[in-house]
Amino acid sequence: MSQPQTQHYTTEAEYLAFENDGEIRHEYVDGQTYAMAGAGDRHNRATGNVFFHLRRQTRHTHCVTYQSDMKLRLDSGRYFYYPDVMLCCDPQDNVGGYFREQPCVIVEVSSPSTSSIDRREKLLNYQRIPSLRYYLLISPEHVQVDYYQRNANNQWEKAALDTGEVLAIRCGDSTLQLTLEDIYEDMGFFLQ
Repeated sequence: MSQPQTQHYTTEAEYLAFENDGEIRHEYVDGQTYAMAGAGDRHNRATGNVFFHLRRQTRHTHCVTYQSDMKLRLDSGRYFYYPDVMLCCDPQDNVGGYFREQPCVIVEVSSPSTSSIDRREKLLNYQRIPSLRYYLLISPEHVQVDYYQRNANNQWEKAALDTGEVLAIRCGDSTLQLTLEDIYEDMGFFLQ
């Protein structure tokens, strides 16, 4: 995120009115809007790879995979984010068609300018979503995927995805698989 787009308090209704018709995307944090910066080649490739592998596995199910342009609404409209990838398996979670509120997987491909926000503000806000089971943080510059997973006791556990490991993602009635090789496919990294 960059500096706030506005210096005055913007209501949720005002935000949605200009955001849904605008050409530039903005995230909304407690009354302030932040213009979204463009993404580079490696960011787009990592995002596309995750989207592709999750979407391929959720075909013909009630789960829907979104890439970058679907808003996530949090805390009764106090926050709106654009996760890089979001997997939603609740068929009732379609409020007006412009945002979702109950994802089970959120993926952020971090850059130097977004890493601290992804690891602090978004992590804390995302972990408050009752339906969320997995939050993945991907580095587009080197092979590193950290993830948070909600366990059976409703506690969050942090881990790093290792080469050869298969992350089994359970959402709704679906069990999906994701590996480092999937995430970094065709990106020029040599994985052993």
